[in-house]
Amino acid sequence: MTVDGVGLRIHPEVIEALESDTPVVALESTIISHGLPRPDNLRVAREIEQTVRDHGGVPATIAVIEGKPCVGLSDEELRLIAESDDVVKLGVRDLGVAAAKGLHGATTVAATASLAAQADIDVFATGGLGGVHRHARDSWDESADLTALSRIPMAVVCAGVKSILDVPATLERLETLNVPVFGYRTTQFPGFYLADSGHALEWSFDFAEEIADAVLQHWQLAWPAVSSGVLIANPIPVEDQLDPVLHDRILNEALAAADKEGIAGKDVTPFLLEFFHRETGGESLRANVLLVKRNAELATRIAAEIIDAAPNQ
Repeated sequence: MTVDGVGLRIHPEVIEALESDTPVVALESTIISHGLPRPDNLRVAREIEQTVRDHGGVPATIAVIEGKPCVGLSDEELRLIAESDDVVKLGVRDLGVAAAKGLHGATTVAATASLAAQADIDVFATGGLGGVHRHARDSWDESADLTALSRIPMAVVCAGVKSILDVPATLERLETLNVPVFGYRTTQFPGFYLADSGHALEWSFDFAEEIADAVLQHWQLAWPAVSSGVLIANPIPVEDQLDPVLHDRILNEALAAADKEGIAGKDVTPFLLEFFHRETGGESLRANVLLVKRNAELATRIAAEIIDAAPNQ
């Protein structure tokens, strides 16, 4: 089902799509292994891939299988990532170790973007971006997603950052790192489960074609001084967001529980997501699934517009 690329195993369907100018959308695998509860995670992973297909694209879910970075997974490999207990969470710095040890691994936003770029994929859909953690001035806890975006020319569609993070600090870091942030039909930065994090955006676009043009112009005009990605913030509709009162109560309880149990580092996000899922009676899962599928749809449309516009740049 797969063929070998240079350092990567690229699924033939992905290769064919790239060669025929069919839109390809990279998808992360950490959401499958660590972000969604079983058994929903496998079903949702398939639904996200199908969303890309339904809008004329080819999904490229990225993971590491037996030490081999894979761009595009078979259904059997998708099931392995969803159901196996020995799938480790991999950032960029972990990829070499995983390859040397022959591990199964799920890729973070940073690692997914890195491998997708090596496969000449321009667009990536995820749920929420990593960012600056609360109390980072003491812990120095900042997601590697931010520095990866500052170095990888990738258009990333997300629903903002999770509310467990320090949103204003994250936006400041993105500015410092020269990563443009565009709102899709919004002038407010979304807060993952919530449509509005309370922080304004400088730039907003109403159409995928406009976003594609701005992305291509950024890559052309900022290089060689800057070779950064672009973040496209796509909010969950207000009518579908988590109830804000419920959200704030659960968030405070989740942060207190994490502090009490000494949860830190890369274990924080999975812990808090599971807390939200359990304490909201599945409402957070409903919102999570909806926003990721909406991001996959928008990413596919942007990828198609980039293909159409690129020869004219």
